[in-house]
Amino acid sequence: MESLNLKQTAQKYAGSRKLNDFIEYGGVAAAIETVDGNIYTGISIDTACSMGFCAEHSAVAEMLKNGESKIRSMVAVNENGNAVPPCGRCRELISQLSKENLRATVEVKDGVILTLAELLPYDWKEDLGSAW
Repeated sequence: MESLNLKQTAQKYAGSRKLNDFIEYGGVAAAIETVDGNIYTGISIDTACSMGFCAEHSAVAEMLKNGESKIRSMVAVNENGNAVPPCGRCRELISQLSKENLRATVEVKDGVILTLAELLPYDWKEDLGSAW
C-alpha cells in the first residue's frame, strides 16, 4: 500500500474522545501494513493513572491476533492528521517481533520516511548474534 493510503487509513481513526473523567482515547491512531499486504489499525488510550497504551501497540495486537508479525510499513498520526514518530517503547516492541522489521519503513514526520533500523541505530539485539 502506498504511504499516503496507509496514512489516510490511520487518519480515519484519529481524534481524541473523552470516555469519562479518567480515560481519553484516539488522540493518536496508527496503521501497519504487513509484508503480506494486510493492514491493521490501532488507537491510543490515555488514562489518569498512566495505564494506557500507544496506538502502535494496539495495531500490533490486532496484527498478532491474525498470526502476523512482519511489518512492511507503518505510520501513526495525531488528531490533526500529522505523522508522529513512534516512541521508544513502540520502536522496541516492533523490533522484537521480527528482525526483519528493522527494514520496515516508518513515516516519522509528514513526508519523512525512515527505516526502523535508522530509528534504532545502536540496537542492543545486534550483540545477540545468531540467537537473534
